[in-house]
Amino acid sequence: MQIAQVSIHERIIIRVPRMSRAPVRTYAPPTEWKEHKGPKCIAVDEIAGAMLNKDGAVDLVMDDTTRLRARLDGDCKPLDYYSGFYLRPGPDGMICKDRDAIRMRSGARCEIEGFKSLRAKKK
Repeated sequence: MQIAQVSIHERIIIRVPRMSRAPVRTYAPPTEWKEHKGPKCIAVDEIAGAMLNKDGAVDLVMDDTTRLRARLDGDCKPLDYYSGFYLRPGPDGMICKDRDAIRMRSGARCEIEGFKSLRAKKK
């Protein structure tokens, strides 16, 4: 009689596409955003896309059209994400600050230091 054990491991990685900044037919001045307190974690399946930010962050556009800014650790350059990036959610399907990281296609990774909620500045 033989006894055997089989272990199955599942790995999920989600690619987040970069949204294009295609010109709009009518002129609209660029929107300026004001940061507010954000959540500690967000559900990965609610992310619709991302836009690069020059301030060491990546702006995430959610399914409900709200925006969040993922602040990255100090040595990360958002321009490295020009063709998208990858997120590996935790077992709960969430990405959380101080726990998870954004991964570049080159294999490098940047820790997420926090999330900020973005609202359009009033003129």
